Amino acid sequence: MMVNKRSLLLGGAVTAIAALSLTACGGSNSSAPQPSETPAQSSPAAAEAGSLTVWVDANREPVLKDAAADFQAKSGVKVDLVIKDFSKIQEDFLKQVPTGKGPDITIGAHDWLGNLVNNGVVQPVELGDKSADFQDVAIDAMSYEGNTYGVPYATENLALLRNKDLADKAPATFDEMIAEGKKAGTDFPFLVQVSELGDPFHAYPFQTSFDAPVFGTDENGAYDPSDLRIGNEGGLEFAQWLADQGEAGTLKTSVDADIAKEKFISGDSPFLLTGPWNVDAVEDAKIDLAIDPIPSAGGDEAQPFVAVQGFFVSSKTENLLAATEFLTNYIGSAEVQTKLYEVGNRPPANKEAFEAAKSDETIAAFGAVGEDGVPMPNIPEMAAVWEFWGVAEAEIISGKADPAKRWKQMTADIEKAISK
Repeated sequence: MMVNKRSLLLGGAVTAIAALSLTACGGSNSSAPQPSETPAQSSPAAAEAGSLTVWVDANREPVLKDAAADFQAKSGVKVDLVIKDFSKIQEDFLKQVPTGKGPDITIGAHDWLGNLVNNGVVQPVELGDKSADFQDVAIDAMSYEGNTYGVPYATENLALLRNKDLADKAPATFDEMIAEGKKAGTDFPFLVQVSELGDPFHAYPFQTSFDAPVFGTDENGAYDPSDLRIGNEGGLEFAQWLADQGEAGTLKTSVDADIAKEKFISGDSPFLLTGPWNVDAVEDAKIDLAIDPIPSAGGDEAQPFVAVQGFFVSSKTENLLAATEFLTNYIGSAEVQTKLYEVGNRPPANKEAFEAAKSDETIAAFGAVGEDGVPMPNIPEMAAVWEFWGVAEAEIISGKADPAKRWKQMTADIEKAISK
């Protein structure tokens, strides 16, 4: 892979941290400092800050270890990396930060953000002009109520996998895809995981194609919990579409994640809607694979949710200036994000790193679909949506409920839960 690498030693820590102290005292529109091109001695201000503690998962730790060593050599700030089970980080962070025992920085998922902000355990990160270095969808995902709360490093989303031996072109619409699938003569014209509990994450691209987003957005593009749109006319049309697909057998609650992958790998369908986590298994099966945009079912663009991972700064850190520089000038750099991509195999959030990673056709294809996606909502009210959403979809698909009545009931249940 050819990468236009820049040194991790991104400039004089004296200049950078001094400039950061100005932005930290200024308003949210302040610009982040630009790194110096010349080396500098360790910063007295940074050295006085002592050290930073960073929570990270085992996969990313080796990359951050190198970045931390470079940062320490330049700034004098020691970075202690603590390996954590990713599934337990949010809970532990919420518990430990208020006591002052938590880290200065933690790795995390963007959809934790509303919960973290409302519990007062994270603080905004001043990116300034550096926000332009990242994919727009990644910055949107790491933002809440007009502030950016972290530095993104990777994105993840669904796309359509196609077995080129069974279907020779990308379908433009859902109906075209089903027609091509039937023409292939396989057991399944199309596969996507549904399960008995439903799977709204996988169904959401089709829902958006009916102009039925979960929430509307405010003037800043942030999700507005007071503007619940899932129950609009497009939502009712989508509910009827789910019922129609269930009756036709193109969506089945008996198909879970494992079955969908297994049947695609065994050549029982030309198409599988899934994420990059299944690509290795498909390639191991020697399938001639194409990765396509998700076809529209309702006429509008099919937009998948985009999940973003990044790093947050604790509201209790005593080393805000050093933490901000380490995030913006090191973890946020193209070189570090390229290395994070190489160990995680997900499209980098940094634009320069993403352009380099596009030499990998899988990354390029998923990244292209993700650029047209929407961030998975990071507002706390989303928990109420998940609670009722999948179950309603499964009951409609299986024919257990009238689509319009069940969708309206789901919407009413969500509204009631949000208003509590």
